[in-house]
Amino acid sequence: MAATLPETPFEPAAATRIVGAKIFVRGLEVQAEVGVYAHERGRTQPLVVDVELDVTAVHAERLSQTVNYETIAAAARHLAAEGHIELVEMFAEQLAERCLADPRVTRARVRVEKPLALAPDAQAAGVEITAVRA
Repeated sequence: MAATLPETPFEPAAATRIVGAKIFVRGLEVQAEVGVYAHERGRTQPLVVDVELDVTAVHAERLSQTVNYETIAAAARHLAAEGHIELVEMFAEQLAERCLADPRVTRARVRVEKPLALAPDAQAAGVEITAVRA
């Protein structure tokens, strides 16, 4: 016979106030032409991108009231498609700038990994930057 749990009513706290939110995309793989070495020019390689955005607190009931994480992924893909970038640091900075173009975003943390950079000796190498609105 299975034990039954007592019912516990959950009601919103009367004084609840949301003070901020984080929107994130984790583990997005994009193909990009990136690198300083001759063997990295003229071909794409995978990058794994993580983005975490601090956004102003908004009671969002519609997609238009928040930062759509699909636009974050699209920004990374568009950046990768624009052509060769020397360093993953520059890729991360440019992606952070694009995210900060949305006035609701107050901070962007962008991590970019190159899984093949030190293969097979390491899983990945890369960079993580944090940018804030000036």
